Amino acid sequence: MKRSKSSKAWMQEHLTDQWVQKAKAEGYRSRAVFKLLEIDKKDRLLKPGMVVAELGAAPGSWSQVVAPRLRPGGQLFALDILPMEPVPEVIFLEGDFREESVLSEFERLLNGRVVDLVLSDMAPNISGIASSDEGRMMHLAELALDFSVNHLRPGGNMLIKVFQGSGFMEYRTAMQKIFRTVAARKPEASRDRSAEVYLLGLDKKQV
Repeated sequence: MKRSKSSKAWMQEHLTDQWVQKAKAEGYRSRAVFKLLEIDKKDRLLKPGMVVAELGAAPGSWSQVVAPRLRPGGQLFALDILPMEPVPEVIFLEGDFREESVLSEFERLLNGRVVDLVLSDMAPNISGIASSDEGRMMHLAELALDFSVNHLRPGGNMLIKVFQGSGFMEYRTAMQKIFRTVAARKPEASRDRSAEVYLLGLDKKQV
């Protein structure tokens, strides 16, 4: 199939992207790693001994950073419907975290421990139709928030990627009902034209 001009332009931009080149040079699986590194440098989310759940973990660049920072005594559980090449010290669950079988296995592996931090860099396949993309992104974000409500300990934190647009303010309001502080982060590695922004929920309220 012949590539469209837009897909050729995207590929050219991708290959010349400084963050793509930097990720390749430093052995990371995607440029997304630098978004997490910048946020963690500012907000100090990752600490030794923490239990972390990462939703939508493939291809694993965030996992590459998170797992070493949890030593000693911590554990990263990475979940995705897509396969992911193994990352040292990471327990990977392939499957849909909405499904009871996947959640049951996750809870079995937790073995009574509580989750200190939920990370989500999930995004739908982009169609280019803003209203559709925003709607599907918000649906994923709502699922991630529901996961945090059910599995994150009181006082725990959540970092999630969302799109600014339809439903954004309503979603932020929903987070404010669950977390004592909600802040927005737009990392340098996030493309300027991208609608993506990360919402950070700090100190989950006792329910």
